[in-house]
Amino acid sequence: MARRRTAVVRGKALEGVRKGGARARAGLAHLADRIIDIAPRVPVRDLTTLREQFPGLGPEEIADRLVAGAAKATATVGAGVGAAAMMPVPPAMPTELAAEVTGVAAIELKLIAELHEVYGVRPAGTLAQRSTVYLNSWSQERGIEATKPSTVSAAMNSRMKRELRQRIVKRTVRNLPNLMPFLVGAAVGAVMNRRDTRKLAARIRDDLRKVQVPWDELPALPALERPADALPEHALELDMGAGRHRKDDDPG
Repeated sequence: MARRRTAVVRGKALEGVRKGGARARAGLAHLADRIIDIAPRVPVRDLTTLREQFPGLGPEEIADRLVAGAAKATATVGAGVGAAAMMPVPPAMPTELAAEVTGVAAIELKLIAELHEVYGVRPAGTLAQRSTVYLNSWSQERGIEATKPSTVSAAMNSRMKRELRQRIVKRTVRNLPNLMPFLVGAAVGAVMNRRDTRKLAARIRDDLRKVQVPWDELPALPALERPADALPEHALELDMGAGRHRKDDDPG
């Protein structure tokens, strides 16, 4: 009798694990789709705008400022979720976590796009095509050689979306311990996000330097179009200081 009860309990436990795993996979897939959907909505400053906002600075100096601003922005997101986790009853933590993941993704996608501008390797194609390049770069944590036609597709077809979703899910699962500061508080949540954004930026910059085009050799490029339903700038600020240099934004 005891053995039978144990088998029943084990069976129910396994069923619960299977259902929980299915829900988790479905949630991650939905999260990946949200990131894919918001990518074309991220407003990106082109090189002309960046040079106007940071007069007298070269590519590396502007890149340093962008990375410092992005790290500060993702740290703010991490601090918010960390603070929520410290509450006696965390409010809708799965929702909070999803908001953090998508918020960090949007900030880092903007950073990646603007680093492409700074290093003179803007991907060819439409807004949607460039967004696909940046998504690939973000999901693989690598700088994409955007000048190669194979890295830019004419459209986000079902196969590409499926593969991209899988990469985003893998990256999200890998980073969950850092993106989920349960019981660690705002300070640690902020530090984790700041560190990870800087590590991502370092990898991207190393790759972009290999294909960098000097500013004086760049052909005239059209201004970047602004998405019709752009995400709010205040939520994505990397550094809008128009050349101001604040002590807390120093790289390093």
